[in-house]
Amino acid sequence: MEKIFDITIQNRKILYKILKRTPHNLLFEIPEGYRNNIWWNIAHVVVTQQILVYKFSNLTPRIDDSLIQKFKKGTLPDIPPTDEEIDHIGGFLLSTAEWAQEDYENGVFKAYNEYTTSTRVILRNVEDALAFNLYHEGLHLGVILSLDKILLKEEAF
Repeated sequence: MEKIFDITIQNRKILYKILKRTPHNLLFEIPEGYRNNIWWNIAHVVVTQQILVYKFSNLTPRIDDSLIQKFKKGTLPDIPPTDEEIDHIGGFLLSTAEWAQEDYENGVFKAYNEYTTSTRVILRNVEDALAFNLYHEGLHLGVILSLDKILLKEEAF
């Protein structure tokens, strides 16, 4: 499990760097052919980890439910966030990953409600959820890097 937590932290550092270096107007832009933006993908990663790891373990997520409702699976970007909201999610990128590791090491996760993901992977315990979450975050990092490449290219013109 140590490697899963390590990779998650490294992925979250990359996402944080992208969040901080991307001009705000590009964080919210949705290029033709896409359904969401860099901002939504980053916030969605934070929210999904909380759902997969905490909610399905019958535990209260460490983030506010309003964020979960705004960025969970099936949602789309609405209005651009404030600088404060960007900082809030930026802080959660690392803290939620660190909290999950601490809680795991402290034996907080005792039960798990089996869940079948949209990719038909069955999660039976928190270890499955943590492993799948890493896969999920990798998918979204790929989308974010694609968006970043398209938007920076468009910005250059």
